[in-house]
Amino acid sequence: MTKPTLLLIAAVLTLAGCKEKANQESGANTQQATMVAAPAFNADSAYQYVNQQVAFGPRVVNTPAHAKTGQYLIAKLKQFGCEVTEQPFTATAWDGTKLNCLNIIGSVNPKATKRIVLASHWDSRPVADQDPDKADQSKAVPAANDGASGVGVLLELARTIQLAQQKPDVGVDLIFFDAEDWGNGEKAQNDTKDGLTVNGQPIDFVGFCLGSRYWAKNLHKPGYSAYYGILLDMVGAKGATFTREGYSQQLAPAIVDTVWSTASRLGYSQFFIDQPGGTITDDHLAPNLIAKIPMIDMIHTNPTMGGFFSAWHTADDTMANIDRTTLKAVGQTLTQVIYNEK
Repeated sequence: MTKPTLLLIAAVLTLAGCKEKANQESGANTQQATMVAAPAFNADSAYQYVNQQVAFGPRVVNTPAHAKTGQYLIAKLKQFGCEVTEQPFTATAWDGTKLNCLNIIGSVNPKATKRIVLASHWDSRPVADQDPDKADQSKAVPAANDGASGVGVLLELARTIQLAQQKPDVGVDLIFFDAEDWGNGEKAQNDTKDGLTVNGQPIDFVGFCLGSRYWAKNLHKPGYSAYYGILLDMVGAKGATFTREGYSQQLAPAIVDTVWSTASRLGYSQFFIDQPGGTITDDHLAPNLIAKIPMIDMIHTNPTMGGFFSAWHTADDTMANIDRTTLKAVGQTLTQVIYNEK
């Protein structure tokens, strides 16, 4: 994903004036209904799923670690009772590299008509270009938080649902997007071939988000649709803060309201900060703009200083950053959101 840019206060105020209409159209249930009983999310288990991905090594596309991790994710989803769809595709990176990619979809309650998408990317960035140590900038990123944390939460959610006596009333599609982290903000500019815009402004992906763009154009099932989606990106670091990402607030404000209000009612307001954040080019944009599925981005940003978590795109994005308390806050909030749906 690319670095966030600041939202204009005027834009936020304009959006607030249109909020009621957007809430009606986005498909999310924003009413303060009584929260139904939801199973407990096990942060220790989620932590282990993150750790196992990191143990394979950096999951850079075209490497053995990437292939092994893909097979692991498929096996786990099947173990947890999901209907699994593998979506292999070949992408060309900004530098001409041919990437042998794989989007992985695990469907819970696949026969349900009403469906919710929960997504994360599972690949690792091939270079630690933001590392302060120049000697490490050519290394691949371990990607414990930037990739593995979201996948770990979703694996544990699948396990939680499988073990629960009461299942959610809706179908859930867990999508692991590949090749999200291959871009280059300096060398891959003008990646606007998809012709996507928000408020008349073109989206320049600068080489990122290859898997989500492919999926949005080639949905894993003919005629597939979902009421809404939630993207997880960097959701496991200690003291993580999630502000209301700018594109999410513009394209799917009711879903943001639903997730943030649910987190607040569960006591997680210290993580889900109720203030606007910057606009971030990430895997939620193609589902919104191509597949017409309103999707939000739950992503760790610094509400005061800007930017992402401190080890973003560095060799220090290791398990040392991953915190069970954060995984619990994110996982329990998602579980509650899903179980509240009818």
